[in-house]
Amino acid sequence: MRLTTKGRFAVTAMIDLALRQNNGPVTLAAISQRQQISLSYLEQLFGKLRRHELVESTRGPGGGYTLGRKASEITVADIIVSVDEPIDATQCGGKENCMGDGNRCMTHELWAALNTKMVDFLDSVNLQSLVNDQLAKGLVVESVPLVRRAISSPSVVKPIRVNAPNSVFALGAAFNK
Repeated sequence: MRLTTKGRFAVTAMIDLALRQNNGPVTLAAISQRQQISLSYLEQLFGKLRRHELVESTRGPGGGYTLGRKASEITVADIIVSVDEPIDATQCGGKENCMGDGNRCMTHELWAALNTKMVDFLDSVNLQSLVNDQLAKGLVVESVPLVRRAISSPSVVKPIRVNAPNSVFALGAAFNK
């Protein structure tokens, strides 16, 4: 069983989001920059996280993402399952036809038991505990005040009056004076 980048990146991005959402919605561009994860990849992951109601999105200026539930109510298993990451160590994907002929392999029960242990473990770790671990390690979360931009009228640009000929004919006439 190996956890692919999809699951690892989803958990990492969710920790980043949980650490910083107190300052307002967090943009994927900011998470992308801090965690060195492709923005387009994050967009795909957060689409799935949003469909599973683990995050909420806010549109427009000052928009971004916030957690859909309290960090203490979101488990690592929730995150991994929401991004379609299989938590399965069996060769058959749990279909019990490991041998290809409809029969189970000799180690099927071993891998199925490992699956149960993995799911139990990942279900016992919540996002808040991962956030607390980062803070205990000394991670400093930058406090960025919310910037509210005032709506103002666009500045008026006055045209520059150029005293030059505006055509080839006018240029020729200027030389003939």
